[in-house]
Amino acid sequence: MKILLINSEYPPIGGGAGNASSNLARCLVQRGHEIMVLTSHWDGLPFEETRNGVRIVRLSALRRRMDRSNAFEQISFILFASFRALSLLGSFRPDVTLAFFGLPSGAVALFLKWLYRIPYVVSLRGGDVPGFRPYDFRLYHKLSAPFLRSIWKNASTIVANSNGLRRLALAFDTRYAIQVVPNGVDLDQFTVALHAWSPPHILSVGRVVHQKGFDLALCALSQLKDLEWTWTIAGDGPQMSMLKSMSQEYGIAPRLHFVGWLSPEGLKSQYAAANLFLFPSRHEGMPNAVLEAMACGLPVIATAIAGNEELVVDGETGRLVPAENVDALRESLRPLLLDAGLRERMGSAARRRVESSFGLTSVAQQYEDILRRSIGGLKGWNEPFKK
Repeated sequence: MKILLINSEYPPIGGGAGNASSNLARCLVQRGHEIMVLTSHWDGLPFEETRNGVRIVRLSALRRRMDRSNAFEQISFILFASFRALSLLGSFRPDVTLAFFGLPSGAVALFLKWLYRIPYVVSLRGGDVPGFRPYDFRLYHKLSAPFLRSIWKNASTIVANSNGLRRLALAFDTRYAIQVVPNGVDLDQFTVALHAWSPPHILSVGRVVHQKGFDLALCALSQLKDLEWTWTIAGDGPQMSMLKSMSQEYGIAPRLHFVGWLSPEGLKSQYAAANLFLFPSRHEGMPNAVLEAMACGLPVIATAIAGNEELVVDGETGRLVPAENVDALRESLRPLLLDAGLRERMGSAARRRVESSFGLTSVAQQYEDILRRSIGGLKGWNEPFKK
């Protein structure tokens, strides 16, 4: 198949969805497919390159931050990506489009279907689903709802990356049989290191924003000063200064290490150095960071929300705690900080779980089947649509 993958976020831009699309594209190329990625440009990156067999085309989309975009920047991506896609059809005519995010990518896919009857699949990631992170997206979702309904209606298939995100999508629109395909992790890239299980060294990875709940974890750990531990946060964002101030106020600043955004190799080193992964997020689709930590043999303490609930087996691979509950988080941390053997046993179980259910090859196979069915369901796509 010739597949056009559209995502305004693609490494090094963006977060989990960008990494998920990159992993999937690489795996689909290995399975014999031709992949072109249409994404945003960033300073210092080539406008076009081939990486791991994937042709990547980047376009100027007025993006000002690597880790997030606003509504205006997403509208600009829709416009620029639509025009760029038209110019590329002479040299690369896809059989099907895979749009990561209903908006902005789904709007470009819909445009191509209107003009050339190219079928498309929408992969829902979280922020593109009304009801997700209402403290950030309530107005955006209200304004974009009519466009999302049209994009979903015209898609061959809608995919969610977790059952929790599927439920949220169905609460918005019940007309579609939304299929669940989880994120996958490359088990050859993320491997079990020879961890030092004592003393406790906690790791968290992600954007330093309200969604990720690092403020909750800091409050919980401030009440465990009698125990030995250190905590490393790999990521950056607008709450960084607030967390640093809180750690000073609580008297735990020397135990916290903020290492910022890391290269893939740098992040793997952090997974290897840690022996407990902490993920207190308020909302998720399906977090790649948790998958990677489990693949590296780390036990995980996470909030019982969409995505996390499908990855972490409470009491076996780690602990699940109610969201926004500092007391529950503290009491889940305590036994794991005290017992190196428990951390090691849960870490081994975490690796076995991702091996059995979340390997990237299995995820790519599921997407391959969905994309093939989408092509089969729409004939004559290569002729311009005639009204």
